[in-house]
Amino acid sequence: MHVVPLPALADNYIWLLHDDDGHAIVVDPGEAAPVEEALYARKLKLRAILLTHHHDDHIGGAAALRAAHGAPVYAPDDERITVATHRVHDGDTLELAKPAARLQIIAVPGHTLSHIVYAGEGVLLCGDTLFSLGCGRLFEGTPAQMLSSLQRLASLPGNLLVCCGHEYTAANGRFAQTVEPDNTALQQRLDDVARLRAKRQPSVPATLSSELACNPFLRVDSEAVIDWCRRHGAANDDPVARFAALRSAKDVFRA
Repeated sequence: MHVVPLPALADNYIWLLHDDDGHAIVVDPGEAAPVEEALYARKLKLRAILLTHHHDDHIGGAAALRAAHGAPVYAPDDERITVATHRVHDGDTLELAKPAARLQIIAVPGHTLSHIVYAGEGVLLCGDTLFSLGCGRLFEGTPAQMLSSLQRLASLPGNLLVCCGHEYTAANGRFAQTVEPDNTALQQRLDDVARLRAKRQPSVPATLSSELACNPFLRVDSEAVIDWCRRHGAANDDPVARFAALRSAKDVFRA
């Protein structure tokens, strides 16, 4: 399976997955044009559309793509996603014939209450729940829900490629450095990101194991993060409080 991030809108990524036989899946198409261009350039047939949550910058192009290609649209059970043809739920396994793919559905409430991710075939298609070096804002869920969702993702195989919905890595990394300034894995990741962005290349995907080593929102139990949270008023023995302190600080962070 080939994994291609398609830049869209201001800073979104639409994810295109395709095999060598010309069959493709598209994930979170916020607009149709980048997908149509990629399908044409690669001579691909669109076989399925996967959606992670209801925000328009992730579903805005789905209706046009469905109409143009007749592809089924898989989405969480959320009435705000009216374009869906198939609803998927936590614990389901989505099996597609063309391209051949077997994806686990995992519910990850936090950014939105109905957010899901798709995991399998070497990728973690995580929308706006997990970003490289960060996580999504809590528009509908609670810190406890988001932390639980991130912990579910953290338990997945470390070789999965984190395919997130936005190019936020450099900004996330600047905040992460304030939390763990001595994290050498984080510094190396930021050096790599700087080189990629200087060439106008995407900073993602990154492996889940890299995120576990660098992303403070996956590291609420590490000594450095616990120390930062203690200095910012979070209870030492409460991981939810630590996560909430991190998320609140990131919400107002400017650098």
